[in-house]
Amino acid sequence: MSQPLTYSGTSDYIAAPDLMQTVNVAVQLSRPLLIKGEPGTGKTMLAQSIARGLDMPLIVWNVKSTTKAQDGLYLYDTVQRLYDGQFGDRDVSDISQYIKPGKLGEAFKSEQRVVLLIDEIDKADLEFPNDLLWELDQMEFSIPETHETVAAVHRPIVLITSNAEKELPDAFLRRCVFHYIEFPDDEMMRRIVHVHVPRLDKRLLDLAIQAFYWLRDVPGLQKKPSTSELIDWVQALARGGVDPQEIATRLPFMGVLLKKDHDVDVAQRALAGGRRR
Repeated sequence: MSQPLTYSGTSDYIAAPDLMQTVNVAVQLSRPLLIKGEPGTGKTMLAQSIARGLDMPLIVWNVKSTTKAQDGLYLYDTVQRLYDGQFGDRDVSDISQYIKPGKLGEAFKSEQRVVLLIDEIDKADLEFPNDLLWELDQMEFSIPETHETVAAVHRPIVLITSNAEKELPDAFLRRCVFHYIEFPDDEMMRRIVHVHVPRLDKRLLDLAIQAFYWLRDVPGLQKKPSTSELIDWVQALARGGVDPQEIATRLPFMGVLLKKDHDVDVAQRALAGGRRR
């Protein structure tokens, strides 16, 4: 009997113990893992880390507002078939040559077990998750044009991310293992930054993190700075040769942290009003 797969994080992704435990529970239960959290908390990077940690290929299905469930199964290229029928010399009666697998189809057909990331599922319409219930449950789908059933060679590890822009259907949620990635505390944030920006001046890091959490607590921000923006900011500070003491009195390169005019105005008023400790 083979040893169960165990995810224990990777050198470039700091995962909290409860997150690693939830990943392993989802793998053992053969259930999709639904991950929610603030933008920039590493949801997409988690899929990359799982794939590296378990030594599996990663297939990414980026969901957009126009994405339909059918897109992930297969595409029937009727336009190319019509073109070949009129101008080409191919046998257009063989429909299978015009069937191209989608990302879910690729994962099912792979000769090696893969990690499948369905990224930002809440961007699609409300019917999108429900339209995938059968495929994710049974790990198969049909192609009516060729009377073929595509069944997974190996059951993929499915990770689904959501920014909670809209509620997902209850029937879909019942089939998932759920985990919310909490925003990192000071200690965890230092570990995360160190992974991405090693050999950073300690004084600069201390003041940058202090300023970062102060900024997130400023009332009235429409979009709080995220972990990924902090990583970009400390790199900008280091490469820009900023004196760490400047961070204690102002926020150099504020545009790396804040992406809205309104938020920049709010932060500048807070600074000018002496509301920063």
